[in-house]
Amino acid sequence: MLLPPRCIAAARNAAHLNHTFYRHIAAVRNVAFRNAAQLTHTSSRLLSWPARVADPHSRLQAYISTSPNPVLNLSIEHFLFQTSPPGSRILFLYTNSPSIILGRNQNPWSEVNLSLLSAAPRGPQTEPPDLGAVALVRRRSGGGTVFHDGGNVNWSVICDLGEFTRDKHAEMVVRALRELGVERARVNERHDIVLDQGATRRQSDTEDTHRTPWTDPDAPPPLKVSGSAYKLARNRALHHGTALLGSPNLHVIPDYLHSPAKGLITSKGVASVSSPVGNIGVENGAFEDAVRDEFLRMYAADVEAEVVGEQMLEVPEVKKGYVELKSPEWTYLQTPQFTFSTPVLERIASGQLREGAFTMSVRYGVITSISLEGLPGTLELANFADRRLHEVQSWKDFLHGLDLEVPVSHGHVSLPSFLTSAFPPTSMCI
Repeated sequence: MLLPPRCIAAARNAAHLNHTFYRHIAAVRNVAFRNAAQLTHTSSRLLSWPARVADPHSRLQAYISTSPNPVLNLSIEHFLFQTSPPGSRILFLYTNSPSIILGRNQNPWSEVNLSLLSAAPRGPQTEPPDLGAVALVRRRSGGGTVFHDGGNVNWSVICDLGEFTRDKHAEMVVRALRELGVERARVNERHDIVLDQGATRRQSDTEDTHRTPWTDPDAPPPLKVSGSAYKLARNRALHHGTALLGSPNLHVIPDYLHSPAKGLITSKGVASVSSPVGNIGVENGAFEDAVRDEFLRMYAADVEAEVVGEQMLEVPEVKKGYVELKSPEWTYLQTPQFTFSTPVLERIASGQLREGAFTMSVRYGVITSISLEGLPGTLELANFADRRLHEVQSWKDFLHGLDLEVPVSHGHVSLPSFLTSAFPPTSMCI
């Protein structure tokens, strides 16, 4: 039986649709198989990465992070420090999003203007504008507080304690910078990397990483471009440093690193040392390549730098360190004991001001005592006993009924307002 042409066309179309449908299903299945294989390969690499780091035959290792997350990068660095085998040398390079990194034994309330860390547009303007949220992280190494952003590359070297010196790898970075034409770079007496500001070029040994042709005691102070911090444990040494290459935020760093409570806190913690800073003026990638090349030249080896990033959170040991560093308990309750004391003024009925002092003692982030000196007012112990300082949400409520003012450069402010700026609740911080 012959079918009408219209029926034949319909049958052909149905067959074509049926064939196309199964081709689509096969293609989807193939993609799924490839993705599953890729995921299996990725999982396998993640599972084997800790073993590769710990391999006693891996004497030289180099890593570069693609993540801008400061908490993750410090957690990866800590994992490398804890896991890499004796005798190995490790290089790790990473760049963080805007963040303030505290030293292990520092006080965030005396080092940082915490009220500027929120993403709300209260902070100083930057170039480009809208710096946004700035993270606050306490690292595991000592040293001072530093500001990180996309124009700052962090370098980290891990080696045996027996071959460690505080200058050794700073000198490595200086040699890398000189390969890039930065002839003013040198290591100073504090083991920082600085750029000399002398106006006249002088004779100098090009191999001397502690002097340059522009080293001149009568010149303006050198600009600090790289500060260092260290962690020494279990016969291993971690030396990490910053490298200010092209930060657009140099002019606002002092705003972030100046606490309203500066000068009013007496602490057992380590205080930062302020220095004039500047940008080196090289691209991030060029710096990373130069440091990696100098690291390999220094240890006479040739290895590829392995890329790490967000996927490292799937490594249980990295995730554990990440969770710890991110917690308010680590950030605030690790603060060494300190005392805050400020002059206060009380307006009496005659309109005159009576002077006194407000003093607060804090131990590992917990308020232990508050007292008023020179004033008749009293504070109920129940108001503040065992309260965590970073959890005080309202100083006005916390000090209810206490109508005092604090003298400041532009006049007087209420004590609750001053305490809110110096000790803001964590909801105002990142």
